[in-house]
Amino acid sequence: MGYGSYSYEAHRAITTQRKGKSAQEVFNQRTIHPLMDPHGVKARESRDSDDHPESLGVAFALDVSGSMGTIPELIARQELPGFMKLLMDCGVTSPQVLFMAFTDHGTDAKPLQVGQFETTAELMDQWLTRSWLVGGGRTAYESYELAFHFAARHTAMDCWEKRQHKGYLFVTGDEPGYDALSAKVAKDVLGTDLGDDLPVADVIAEALQSFEGFFLVPDPGRLKGIEAYWKPLLGDRLIGMADPIDTCPVAAGLVALGEGAVKDVDELGERLLAVGKDAARVEAVKQALRPWAER
Repeated sequence: MGYGSYSYEAHRAITTQRKGKSAQEVFNQRTIHPLMDPHGVKARESRDSDDHPESLGVAFALDVSGSMGTIPELIARQELPGFMKLLMDCGVTSPQVLFMAFTDHGTDAKPLQVGQFETTAELMDQWLTRSWLVGGGRTAYESYELAFHFAARHTAMDCWEKRQHKGYLFVTGDEPGYDALSAKVAKDVLGTDLGDDLPVADVIAEALQSFEGFFLVPDPGRLKGIEAYWKPLLGDRLIGMADPIDTCPVAAGLVALGEGAVKDVDELGERLLAVGKDAARVEAVKQALRPWAER
């Protein structure tokens, strides 16, 4: 997937039409959309084309339980066009974006939802808003390991397969995860036979072979409670943000820095101001990214 051309103007028109609509109107799924059920899916593909000879796979895996559901809502209402515009203005011309949504396999029968890699505004938005925002979480865990595993074994990207150039994976969350990916859960959710449970450290390490992967936490208060779990697994790829609204600019900044499209967080800040970001938010994004950029 990933054919067609991106239009910032078309994307802004989509988000503008949503002013005044409730979250329930924007995300109107009340169960998993059949096309987002990952059971039996061999791979979601990000492929080169005549229009995009050097595609770049970018995957968002969004925790949609409880208050974390505000992040997909912010992305759909206002933030995704700015994410794309910043990348385009920085010279990252062929990002292909995939959205996943996940909850907890311990309480939900369908804990993972997966769209397709897309280039056009209309199709990106379509997959994002097909996500079922489940609502309040009922446990202290979420199935992050399923999202990392799907990225590792159920995506196929020309950027990696042809050029050994990693894609980008952004996982949002505010809980610890499980210690392992259960073989039973993988069978039930994905239809695949792992044989044995996989330690979560191995699952994440496998995803990081083909993706530059990051775990984005929506505010400092929630970061403090989960550092003990995530820091040993991801190190400085654990990014604490000041506010959920910073998710897209932080992600865009990580891509721009990783691709060498900006030299440092100060240049990134100038770029963010140029696409209309508020100065206070720009400073918050720079602070979130500085430890990674200056590592």
